Amino acid sequence: MNPSKKRDQRDRRHKRIRRHVRGTAERPRLAIYRSNAHIYAQLIDDVAGHTLAAASSLDADVAAGDDGKTGVAKQVGELVGKRAVEQGIDTVVFDRGGFRYAGRVAALADAAREAGLKF
Repeated sequence: MNPSKKRDQRDRRHKRIRRHVRGTAERPRLAIYRSNAHIYAQLIDDVAGHTLAAASSLDADVAAGDDGKTGVAKQVGELVGKRAVEQGIDTVVFDRGGFRYAGRVAALADAAREAGLKF
């Protein structure tokens, strides 16, 4: 499949999801972006247009282990969950960004739930 076509399909899925998913200060949007090498997570207040907390596989607190990319995604989920709880955020709206809820995306979401986020 043509890479640009795959990207266009993901963009269409993401836009379709974003029609319904909106983050507020009380219940921000947990937005996920997954590239081939890294994974990123942000808590976004869409009303004010601000990022409240973020974590990624590029953070110094995240180390590559024996689990590969899925293990790194778990660490990013734990880190974003911890940072959210420190700011008093316990409930979020999950935005998978047009990616399938499997593998690294699911691992990040499960780790964020274990860290104290509800969604």
